[in-house]
Amino acid sequence: MHRHWAVFTALGALLLSPLAAAQLQLISAREIVTGNPDQPQVQAMVIDGQSGRVLALGEKHTLQARYPQATPHDLGQATVIPGLIDAHAHLVNLGHSLSEANLWGVRSKQEVIARLQAAEAQLAPGQWLIGRGWDQNLWPEKTFPTAADLDAAFPDRPLYLDRVDGHAAWVNSAALRIAQAQGRSLAGHWHPDGGRIERDAAGQPTGVLIDAAAGLVSAHIPAHAPEELDRRLERALQLAVANGLTGVHDMGVSREELARFARFADAGKLPLRVDAYADGDGQALADLCREGLYRHPGGRLQMRGVKLFVDGALGSRGAAMLAPYSDDPHNHGLLMMSPQQHLAASRKAAQCGVQVASHAIGDRGNRVVLDNYQAVLGESAPEDRRWRVEHAQVLAAQDIGRFARLGVIASMQPTHATSDMGWAEERVGAQRIVGAYAWQSLRRSGARLALGSDFPVEQVDPRLGLQAAVTRQDGQGLPVGGWYPEQRLTSAQALDGFTAGAAYAGFAELEVGMLREGLRADFVVLDHNPLQVAPQQLSTLKVLSTWVDAQPVYQAE
Repeated sequence: MHRHWAVFTALGALLLSPLAAAQLQLISAREIVTGNPDQPQVQAMVIDGQSGRVLALGEKHTLQARYPQATPHDLGQATVIPGLIDAHAHLVNLGHSLSEANLWGVRSKQEVIARLQAAEAQLAPGQWLIGRGWDQNLWPEKTFPTAADLDAAFPDRPLYLDRVDGHAAWVNSAALRIAQAQGRSLAGHWHPDGGRIERDAAGQPTGVLIDAAAGLVSAHIPAHAPEELDRRLERALQLAVANGLTGVHDMGVSREELARFARFADAGKLPLRVDAYADGDGQALADLCREGLYRHPGGRLQMRGVKLFVDGALGSRGAAMLAPYSDDPHNHGLLMMSPQQHLAASRKAAQCGVQVASHAIGDRGNRVVLDNYQAVLGESAPEDRRWRVEHAQVLAAQDIGRFARLGVIASMQPTHATSDMGWAEERVGAQRIVGAYAWQSLRRSGARLALGSDFPVEQVDPRLGLQAAVTRQDGQGLPVGGWYPEQRLTSAQALDGFTAGAAYAGFAELEVGMLREGLRADFVVLDHNPLQVAPQQLSTLKVLSTWVDAQPVYQAE
């Protein structure tokens, strides 16, 4: 790997060689939405395929006269927008989910069994059956399942099923037997740090493992061959660009996964920009501290930050709360790192010049992160550190204003609100829900928002995020008027969160995030303007093509 920062060079003085001239294109469309407040909309732009940058924007006839050598590319009635950036996602996990049993959206345990039986037909005898996406909140009983629910259909084949949020695993007795034969017994009253084993009255594991406890079983799943991991990553990348993504902030990337991304970049197989965040206080962070921030010379891969896990998720009641859950009065959730561990890791990152992004969902989890950030950064964060809180999902009222004061970015996922709104208030109660998914409250306080999806927890499609941000409604338009509608974003604010806001969160605003002279020519061609269609139509916009570095990386048939 090469560890150096590419030098940004202004293009105004670019001398066009014959080769460069042949790569010039004059892109024109019904409208080009630039995201640049100084030039918000234009008819045309000139892009350079050699440098991958935007040379000029303006009126079509003016640019034709200025760049007669540019090849015209008229997109007709389409709309061009800046490339969409998902500020919080998991490409490797997306690749896995595309090759495993899909349990997303299932409405009963019986439907889970049916999907698993269909997936089993593709497996060799004895092979683990892996799945993802179950959500007990969608089932009539709304309670955690058990190993016994799986055992009748799968008495011998080990099963490992990730919950939709990735913060709980549902396993069968065969998987429990393997884990207990090769590790310590899961019975009793003990719990691993940062995790919880669901048990019956006799202290026996029931089959659901929360957060860190899931590793007691997942550690025994055989690893995939390298070529299979390559295939899965390639599928994830292609799906991302097909949905209009030109960049992804990949949260929790290991040393080995970064090496795989780098090999893809070396081979020209990385169709979008990956801003990788190291997977906690481990080997990848140690590499950054020892060797410096990483940037691939091709400009599509970097690692300059670390992702720390502070608490669990709301759906599995693992998010750390200041007061007990409203629907589980003996449960405060889980801290996956102690406050002292998080503080030590944050200080280490600060000393290494590494950006910190901390997963925090519950109001206690967010309080821990903000307190520790303040201890490291100071009261007003005079330096431009751009530390982040990932999710910032449930906030105490007194903590909302701290984001802006500390210069901390709220990295949030609009579809989490529309996925959770059917049960979230039951979890936290009417008083705490006011500070939950509070996008507009954070914006009004002066905080910067970066928007994403958390795929594969949610779907990879950023159009769903745009619509959720603007409507706070489900696909059927419910609830009427939106769920806590005062927190809705405007279409322009939502688009900014997936473009300029996400770029800023990745220290990339001098490269991407808007269409402006000298920046990378990353853009998406849509059939309609997202700033002009009705909010309920945002998810139906068609991605006609996706461009990165002035080259199409996806084109619709």
